[in-house]
Amino acid sequence: MKETLTIVKVGGAVVEDPEQLTALLTNFSAINGKKLLVHGGGRRATKIAASLGIESQMIGGRRVTDAEMLSVVTMVYGGLVNKNIVARLQAIGVNALGLTGADMDIIRSHRRPLKKVRMDDGTEQMVDFGFVGDVDRADGDRLAQLIDSGIVPVVAPLTHDGEGNILNTNADTMASTVAKALADKYDVTLIFSFEKPGVLSDPANDNSVIPTITRASYIKYVEDGVISGGMMPKIENSLEAVEAGVGRVIITLATKIDGKHGTVIQ
Repeated sequence: MKETLTIVKVGGAVVEDPEQLTALLTNFSAINGKKLLVHGGGRRATKIAASLGIESQMIGGRRVTDAEMLSVVTMVYGGLVNKNIVARLQAIGVNALGLTGADMDIIRSHRRPLKKVRMDDGTEQMVDFGFVGDVDRADGDRLAQLIDSGIVPVVAPLTHDGEGNILNTNADTMASTVAKALADKYDVTLIFSFEKPGVLSDPANDNSVIPTITRASYIKYVEDGVISGGMMPKIENSLEAVEAGVGRVIITLATKIDGKHGTVIQ
């Protein structure tokens, strides 16, 4: 029987809120068995970019990353956010190690080509996302070496192309990629945690959690406008993880990562 591994992805809104982040890290530390954390930090990057006079642009829930923004996200994700989370985990007894995809060559990517994107109004446009990485591979063996030695990896949403270039990579994609790379070694549960109790049919009503989502129901929700924007890549990554052999994928509130709440993707 495979050992269990829980992978938790925490979004930028939770990272920005000290109370929510404290609760998340406390609950994460209490998870039994092996574990790994993937974090975002987009809201922090947006704030710091604005303070530097750099405008942020989001299309279809994903960040457009020009050269200036790449410098910002590298500093914020790989430095400020990652190391603060590592330090806080160490303070509560979790032997964490902060990583980007470039460290140990754990996640390699290529710069995204022009991509057709479905907009919130239902139209499709060709978009140049700039210095954004689409993942080519993840090294599950090297991550497993760390995990099996008692280390808890904390992964920032940055990858590299093998030619000396850092690329900004969607944090949900990072979490899904890591989960898929480790699915043949562990019984993996992937939890996407954020500031809502799950995927909502009515964004204004926290009691409207959709209990389960399948590939077919997701397509219908998008067509009906129930699911849009930043939730789309999150669910797309969840579905890909399940289809690649990840045991369970759950989208839930940051304070409820015990596997018993939220939306189950199947």
